[in-house]
Amino acid sequence: MAGKRDYYEVLGVSRDVSPEDLKKSYRKLAIQFHPDKNPGDKAAEEKFKELSEAYEVLSDPKKKQMYDQFGHAANAGAAGGGGFGGGFEGFAGAGGFNDIFGDIFGDIFGQMGGQTRGRGRRRGGRPGADVRTQIDITFEEAAFGCEKVITLQRNAGCDTCLGSGAKPGTQPSICQQCGGRGEVAFQQGFFAITQPCPRCQGSGETVTDPCSGCRGTGKQKKRSQIAVKIPAGIDTGQKLKLTGEGEAGERGAMSGDLYVGVNILPHDFFTREEYDVICDVPITFSQAALGTELQVPTLEGRVTMKIPAGTQSHKTFRLKGKGIAQLGRGGRGDQLVRVVIETPSKLNAEQKDLLRKFDEIGADFSHPLHQRFFEKVKNFFG
Repeated sequence: MAGKRDYYEVLGVSRDVSPEDLKKSYRKLAIQFHPDKNPGDKAAEEKFKELSEAYEVLSDPKKKQMYDQFGHAANAGAAGGGGFGGGFEGFAGAGGFNDIFGDIFGDIFGQMGGQTRGRGRRRGGRPGADVRTQIDITFEEAAFGCEKVITLQRNAGCDTCLGSGAKPGTQPSICQQCGGRGEVAFQQGFFAITQPCPRCQGSGETVTDPCSGCRGTGKQKKRSQIAVKIPAGIDTGQKLKLTGEGEAGERGAMSGDLYVGVNILPHDFFTREEYDVICDVPITFSQAALGTELQVPTLEGRVTMKIPAGTQSHKTFRLKGKGIAQLGRGGRGDQLVRVVIETPSKLNAEQKDLLRKFDEIGADFSHPLHQRFFEKVKNFFG
């Protein structure tokens, strides 16, 4: 076994590497040195073989144990059945080795639509495209949920041929190029690669007598109305997925999905903070000073709320359970009522006189915040 590099060194990992980190390291290096990414590069080809051999051993617990104990010498007994073998032998039993090869091939050949042999390809026409749209709902509809009907112009199944693409009374025939498999294979380096058949677009069938209504595609433009259930508690920017409500696929293939984005319209006096409802309520100076009772709006109507004497501007009061339904969790948020003291902007002569008298006879303890602030200012400046 002279001249062989340590398998851990080949994969750039330590001897106590976890299976997850081992897989990540191999996957990264295998993609880098794969022969089909380095055509004609013998050094890359040899490096790829070395990586694959190392990973085959270290990813198998039994083979790894033998290697850790005997090193490359463990391979000496392979001919007699006692070793773990080398190169590409035993891949089928390598404990996930086929899976990671499939991942690597997906990265390398994904842009060609190819798949590794053994994974197969679903026969049928090209799937339909997804459709995206947006709807506006009111604040209350978002809070409690609702059902909306949206109108879409989309490709749907052809009414004439019922989505087959063939003229009524006829049937599609098996594709002569792929023999009905929907895919064709070709040799790429060491591997046989498959990709969708270019003649039938992966459906495995060809239409020799196309439908006049859809010209053989199996779909046609239609104006459709779709009912969408809006769950209680949804917020602006969230999306709803309606499976199979997108564009129809070709010749009966699976339809795409419909994604509905939600936009909540502004409310006259409510705003939202997660599942809490915020409401600013203006009150007069007298109401704040003397205390009062207010009729406060909520999502379910008006409620009476007491404002204690001496309430300061922007004081927040909480109404438990008067907020928005919590999406997917049950329960509701709260309503936060923030009182804002409104300073009179237009006073007549009598009102001005009364306020001056009020100020003259007022004691410092009537305005503690005012008093403490200016005492701090005085102390600060000496």
